Parts: sequence; C-alpha cells; structure tokens
Amino acid sequence: MNWHTAETEDIFKELKTSAGGLSEADAALRYAEHGTNELKGKKKKSAIIMLLEQFTDFMILVLIAAAVIAGIIGEPVDAAAILVIVIINAVMGFTQEQKAEKAIEALQKMASPSAFVIRDGHETKIPASMIVPGDIVLLETGAIVPADMRIITSSSLKIEEAALTGESVSSEKNPGKIEDADAVLADRKNMAYKGTMVSYGRGTGVVTATGMNTELGKIASMLQDEKEEKTPLQKKMISFGKYISIAVLGICAVVFVTGILRGE
Repeated sequence: MNWHTAETEDIFKELKTSAGGLSEADAALRYAEHGTNELKGKKKKSAIIMLLEQFTDFMILVLIAAAVIAGIIGEPVDAAAILVIVIINAVMGFTQEQKAEKAIEALQKMASPSAFVIRDGHETKIPASMIVPGDIVLLETGAIVPADMRIITSSSLKIEEAALTGESVSSEKNPGKIEDADAVLADRKNMAYKGTMVSYGRGTGVVTATGMNTELGKIASMLQDEKEEKTPLQKKMISFGKYISIAVLGICAVVFVTGILRGE
C-alpha cells in the first residue's frame, strides 16, 4: 500500500488497528513477528581483519611479491618504494571502510530512546524499540519520530526532515491523503519518518514501518550492502591489468631463469 495516498480508514483496516491503538497482547504478537524497532548493523570486523583484507587484491599480491624479490636480489630502494605504495593503498582502503561503519553508527544514534503510544485505549510510554506496525504514536515538539508513520491528526505539526530530504525548512504536516503516488519523501506531507524531529506543534500517527523497513533503515542497508558499481571502462581496465601482470610475471620468470643459466 502507498500509505500517503490512502484514506485513514483504509490504513487502519490494512494494519488491523484503530485510533484507540493496539492491545498489549496484539502488540506482543506483532513484536514477535516484526522484531525490534532498531537499525541493525553487520557484525563488526576487527581493525586487524579490515586491514589484512586490504592486501588480498590480485594486483597488491603481485606488488608484494615484487617487493620481496627486489629485496632478495639486493634492490632495497625498489623494494621500499613498492612497499610504500602498497601501504598507502591499504591505509586508504581501511579508512574508507571505517567511514562506512561510522556512518551506520551515526544513523543508529538518530533513533528515539522512548515514545508515547496508545495501547488498550490509554496513553503509555514505552521504549521506542518496542514499537510495532499499527501502533498509534503521539508526537509533540522536541520529540524524535520513532518509526515511519502516517499522520492521522495534526495541530500545527511541523517536522524537521533535513536528515532524509535535505530540506532546511521544517515540513508542515497534515492528515489529508496525497493523490500523487510517486510523490518524493519531501512532498509527502502526511507522513513522518524515523529519525526526524518534531520542531513545532502536536499530532498523532499510525506506524507503517519499523526498524530496517523504515526509510532510515533502507539508507542503513545501502551503506552496509551496496558495493561500488564499476563502470564498463573500469572493468575492462581491471581485466587488462591482470593480463598485463601475468605477462610481465612470465617475462620476469624467463629473464630470471635465463640469467641463472648464464651464471648471473
């Protein structure tokens, strides 16, 4: 369902909830089904593992082998120069990987620690990690939106969404449906998203997504899983580089064996 294009009644029907909120029993069942409302990161690698992984590339292994051979045959300057290049490359790769991990941690810190919801018809404060789809959440000035939700009531409600949309001005929210099914996040005036902050007013919303299924969770997933896509030219250059490396190693082997046979 496109939550921003649907009527409130249809959303309640889809999520099997109401303005009176979920019962504690129903919330417990949904928690077991959907899991905790938190951004999850991959298991952290140790700094040593991350550093060692920088030396597994084929070209890097060729350079290391070249440095070892240069050292054996008495060319310390060449060996040192090659090792410096290898180390610089490793440091750059290691730094880039650490930045990605820190970005995930920054997203996790944007989460709200607690939230006010309506359960069994009564307002109650719960850990934000316990929120489930269908919960009715109360929003007020200064609160961090704990999950993605469709606004169902609004009293001058404004939410600062720069972290997601880049908009410097707070977005004014209202419960009316939006006709454009392809509206971008910044134009979905009836939606509130996890990690954004209420800058003014009050309102309520029905939770439509939690944890890694939120818009913030999607960003976290991309940071963790998305690998840099190389251009066709880059792919050809990598392939060409491997062929060149193999050819050069073959030539070196021939020269080396020939030199030994000649007594050099």
